[in-house]
Amino acid sequence: MADVTAAVRSPPRPVEAAADRPGSIRVDHLSHTYPARDGPVPALVDIDFAAAAGRFVVLVGPSGCGKSSLLMMMAGLRHADSGAILCGGRPITGPDPLRVGVVFQEANLFPWLTALDNVAFPLALRRVKPAERRRRAADMLRLVGLDGFASRHPHELSGGMRQRVAIARGLVQDPPVLLMDEPFGALDEQTRMMMGDELLRIWSQTRKTVVFVTHSLGEAVYLADEILVMSPRPGRIVDRIAVDLPRPRTYEMMAQPEFSRLRDRIWGHIRGDHAI
Repeated sequence: MADVTAAVRSPPRPVEAAADRPGSIRVDHLSHTYPARDGPVPALVDIDFAAAAGRFVVLVGPSGCGKSSLLMMMAGLRHADSGAILCGGRPITGPDPLRVGVVFQEANLFPWLTALDNVAFPLALRRVKPAERRRRAADMLRLVGLDGFASRHPHELSGGMRQRVAIARGLVQDPPVLLMDEPFGALDEQTRMMMGDELLRIWSQTRKTVVFVTHSLGEAVYLADEILVMSPRPGRIVDRIAVDLPRPRTYEMMAQPEFSRLRDRIWGHIRGDHAI
């Protein structure tokens, strides 16, 4: 097995010029508050980062730090109080599935539709011709390893298979950026590990830019090119961790000291020990 190179530690830094290139996504000094009876509650403060085209970036942080809210803003499903979000240099002002696809923790499949029709549904909304949308949906099911399951309904699929359908649906419009909000959080540990490997296989084939939210520190290290660690509310980025573990990733890497060191570094921030 190849030697593991030490990760480079650096403080939060300004977004790079490369963040305006096609396939990139950039969060530019974003802040947001939520209204409350006792006054506005700060949720996100000066979030500033960029995911260059083709990178796999993971967001981690304690519960309630605003990870999912940030992802929804990146998807155009919520609006921030200040700052901007740009994809390929152009602002995200609302949902734009041709530029940004989203996969949620729950697969949210329509139970009365087959796997193929669930994947094709976004294309049907855009009035793509039936033959074309069936072809594209079948291609996506093949990509996620569900060739032969096109006619199955959600209740006939396992939890991992339903999430594969959801990933295929997120990819069917071929967006350059894919946002994933705890997509494996409801799965058992074994299925979660297998789905992580499947996701890395899909990512290596498509080279989408992925921003992935998780509570699992091991999952973050296993998947990421870069990990952004967020503070407790109000959410700030308190560390950026370059993960230089060689690819393809393997289960055996989890037993290596460098893997543990990276996971412990994240945990140090979450528990409040910033010296790690």
